[in-house]
Amino acid sequence: MSGFAASRSLPHSLVARAQLVLWAAEGIANTEIAERLNWSKPTVGKWRQRFVGHRLQGLYDELRPGRPRSVSDEQVAVLLRRTLKQKPPGATHWSVRLAAEANGLSKSTVHRVFQLFSLQPHRSKSFKLSTDPFFIEKVRDVVGLYLNPPDHAVVLSVDEKSQIQALDRTAPLLPMRPGQIERRTHDYARHGTTSLFAALDTKTGKVIGQNQQRHRSTEFRNFLDTIEKNVPGALDVHLILDNYRTHKTKLIQNWLAKRPRFHVHFTPTSASWLNLVERWFALLTERQLRRGVHRSTKELKAAIDTFIQDHNRDPKPFIWHKTADQILDSVARFCKRTSDSGH
Repeated sequence: MSGFAASRSLPHSLVARAQLVLWAAEGIANTEIAERLNWSKPTVGKWRQRFVGHRLQGLYDELRPGRPRSVSDEQVAVLLRRTLKQKPPGATHWSVRLAAEANGLSKSTVHRVFQLFSLQPHRSKSFKLSTDPFFIEKVRDVVGLYLNPPDHAVVLSVDEKSQIQALDRTAPLLPMRPGQIERRTHDYARHGTTSLFAALDTKTGKVIGQNQQRHRSTEFRNFLDTIEKNVPGALDVHLILDNYRTHKTKLIQNWLAKRPRFHVHFTPTSASWLNLVERWFALLTERQLRRGVHRSTKELKAAIDTFIQDHNRDPKPFIWHKTADQILDSVARFCKRTSDSGH
């Protein structure tokens, strides 16, 4: 009983009733217990009697009668089967209204069932499966670097975010006010583009970034020079790259051949999710680019540089949790579901 009274996870009402029983066992009168709990004296007496008659079980709330269910289990099962296995006439997916009409149910009932079973027929996502013949080997290689990085080395997740547009709205934005969100025009004026090369240190979370006008192998080689200057010479450098042709040209191969401390690890084709720097690009887009107003590429580059500087003042690494085996098992289950779907 003392465990119930001291619990921080049980409902407050149950904890209070357990405390009531302990106080009663100490000989404290109902009047004082009622004052301590801010309850009425009859309520204290009720729960004391419930405990005497039913012990611990008596402290739980009794089930309360409610309105009888108007929808049977069979109706719910029919709704679920139709939603999962069929398409509505003349449409590509079910809506709450269409499902309600087809099943003879109210829209509120269909909405509750969809929520209960986490069904969202109105939503859809795209996916692409890698056809890389060395998919397994590359997954194990890259994930191994994340979970067990080599000693005396730095692991850098490297990629470029190309064609970042400097966008300016056609009218000044209306700032946020109490009760009103920020508003901006839907149309905009373009003022050029820039490409950002970035290398994320997977251990510290720090980012080496460089804006370039284009994203050819020449610009990528310049960025490799920047990486070389920023990494102490005593450390090996492991670069995680995607399969973009810029990373594999003769110019880059020659640069790497002259620097044996640099080691390249390619992610599988169509598997950009395996490159941690993509997560940092998403952060950049969310916090700076999506709602940013830039009247020139100079302003855009300055905003990106400021974001990188602010990020590096207090960097936080993105922690990779899944092992290679867990990823491969997930992919295998996904492929089986895809093949079993019959489409």
